[in-house]
Amino acid sequence: MPVRTGAQYVENLQKHPREVWLRGERVDDVTTHPALRRPIEQIARLYDLQHDPELAPVLTGEGPDGAAVGRAFLPCRTQDDLAARRAAYRAWAEPTLGLLGRSPDFLNTTLMAFTESPGVFAKLGQRYADNVQRYYEYVRDNDLFLTHALITPQTDRSKTASEQQEQFLHMGVVSEGPDGLVVRGARMLATLAPMADELIIYSLPGLRPGDEKHAACFAIPIDTPGLRLISRAPFDDGTRHPFDHPLSAHFEEADCLVVFDDVLVPWDRVFLHGDVALANALYSETNLRQHTAHQTGVRGLVKLQFVTGLAMKLSQSVKIDGFLHVQQKLGECIAAVEQAHALIVASEAEYETTDAGTVRPRFNALQTLRVLLSTQYPKLVEVLQTLGAGGLLMMPSAEDFGSPIAEDIARYYRGADMPAVDRIRLYKLAWDLCGDAFGQRALQYERYYAGDPVRILAMNYLSYDKSDCFRLVDRALALAGDPDGPVS
Repeated sequence: MPVRTGAQYVENLQKHPREVWLRGERVDDVTTHPALRRPIEQIARLYDLQHDPELAPVLTGEGPDGAAVGRAFLPCRTQDDLAARRAAYRAWAEPTLGLLGRSPDFLNTTLMAFTESPGVFAKLGQRYADNVQRYYEYVRDNDLFLTHALITPQTDRSKTASEQQEQFLHMGVVSEGPDGLVVRGARMLATLAPMADELIIYSLPGLRPGDEKHAACFAIPIDTPGLRLISRAPFDDGTRHPFDHPLSAHFEEADCLVVFDDVLVPWDRVFLHGDVALANALYSETNLRQHTAHQTGVRGLVKLQFVTGLAMKLSQSVKIDGFLHVQQKLGECIAAVEQAHALIVASEAEYETTDAGTVRPRFNALQTLRVLLSTQYPKLVEVLQTLGAGGLLMMPSAEDFGSPIAEDIARYYRGADMPAVDRIRLYKLAWDLCGDAFGQRALQYERYYAGDPVRILAMNYLSYDKSDCFRLVDRALALAGDPDGPVS
């Protein structure tokens, strides 16, 4: 089938009821639940953009049979292909202002990366590589939406998965049978899981000898029997007025704990299991981190531009942008935006070539961008908080405009050159992003989006090609000569 419409995406959710728990109650239909309906509508709009006459050529490309498929599924063969993929990522990031951290294109590109490295999965047998290829084609050709859960529950971090108080507190393979693997335990953090079609599981590096039962990579439908999604408390319960909460009323991402209650994973959905070393190497050997970081970088750039634009408009609204120290802070925001943009372009210009003849963005540039986003986004949010100052704390509500105090609202909340309603709308937007619980979740999410930023920086050092740096140091050391040599 060709790329889906938003209506087809919603219809598929309705046809496949899943076990979702929210505030102690089971959700019967995620498409109508007040806390889930609005973000589902936003995702549906993304799918509709694939049919927009202007954006369809940006968001889609030609699949093997000539049908249109999402561009994130397609391997790149030139630098222009990488730039085209960047444009597709941006076309989906802008409508959501970079606030949907796990939009469908994120894991679409992960599956593409898996298929570019069949030899990694074939180490356990050719059938696993074949499973990956078939699954990639299934998701691509049906334009499905995946979520994932990479992290073990935060129980006892001093112990490995196999050393926890319960053997399968962390998700693991209980048994193997003719029909597949039986999986038990829990994983986190499955963002947007109630709205997804499929769940894919793999591990970040860190498994240790003895964790063989916890080393697994597979994919299953979200409505698989025994799969349970426990959502955190929502920031929007469906009653928030968009005027007061323009972001949280539209872009709530339901982060979930995923519980596997003896879930059967059919053999044709298993990509890896039982091999700790291979599970640890999967992330780097498939080079999926370059592809996901490319999507993340573009989405993060949009998010940085959004915060920067909001900080500038907020400053202009009360004319503080004429002060030097305010200009300094806004200049720092612009610098963060330009650094992110430069790293994305550099990763494409200095691309790497795979054994299959395809290309991928350069690793070091995107790894640096990962660190930049985790540190710079919180800084930009702090700038927004600083420039908004007390004004962020005293904005009236939408109901005040139609009340007996409406005249006071119009008089005392106006800006330097803008009416009160526009200034209030602007400050409400800023508060939703930098002060409200929704905005704080977005900040925390960005800070740890790619993992522990300390570990990422350490990996930068450990994996970095130091030859150019050392060559320059050696050249400088040669200038010193021998201690007993001539002065000139």
